[in-house]
Amino acid sequence: MANHILIADDDARIRDVVRFALEDSGFTTVEAATGLEALDRFGEAAADLIVLDIGMPDMDGLEACREIRRTSDVPILFLTARDEEIDRILGFQLGGDDYVTKPFSPRELVLRIRAILARSTTSAQAERGIVVDDLRLDETAHRCTLAEVELQLTGIEFSVLATLAKSPDRVFSRSQLIEQVYGQNTYLSGRTVDSHIRNIRQKARAAGYADLIQTVHGVGVKLGVCRC
Repeated sequence: MANHILIADDDARIRDVVRFALEDSGFTTVEAATGLEALDRFGEAAADLIVLDIGMPDMDGLEACREIRRTSDVPILFLTARDEEIDRILGFQLGGDDYVTKPFSPRELVLRIRAILARSTTSAQAERGIVVDDLRLDETAHRCTLAEVELQLTGIEFSVLATLAKSPDRVFSRSQLIEQVYGQNTYLSGRTVDSHIRNIRQKARAAGYADLIQTVHGVGVKLGVCRC
C-alpha cells in the first residue's frame, strides 16, 4: 500500500512541485495551504508523513507541529526558507524528524522522505518485536514467549529462533543458519546447529508447541506451527 503524505505549504507552486515528485514516486498526497488547514486535513485522514512549511499564515509550521505532537508521533519533515540554526533547533525540539531548506531538489526531498519512513518502520518493528501467531520475540529484552509461556533460551538458541521467525516461510540449511547466527566465514559442524534446534524443540514442546521447528527433509528447517 502506498504511503500517504500530507503537504502543507502556503505557496501553491511548491505544493505542486512536492506533489508531482511524490506521486511520481508512488506516494499518495493531500494538500493544505495553512497551518490550520493542515490540522484539519490530518484530522480527516491520518498521514504516514507530513511535509510542513515553517512560514505559513494563521499558524506557522512550528505551532502546527506542536499541536500535532499532542496526539500523534507521525513523522514530520520541515520546509524552511531560512537556513538558520534557530529553525532547526526549534523544529527538532518540537518533534520534527528532518528539514529541507528552500530551494530544494525534489529528488533529495523524496529520498529524505523514504529514509524517514524506513527509520519509522524499523523503530515500530523493534518496538513491536517479532510476532508470528503465538510466538513473540523481544530482541531488546531477549525475551521469548509462546502465548503466555516464557521460554528460557540461551543467546544462540534465541538467535536461531529469531532467524527462523523473521522469515517464517523460508527453509534454512544448516550452513545458512550458521552464517546468520554466527556470521560469515564461520566453520562449525552441522551437529552444533542440530543441538540448538533440539533444545529449542524440547522447550517449546514443554510449553505445548510440539511443531515449533519443522524439518524439511533433504533441505533444512523452517518455523513450524506457532499456535495451539
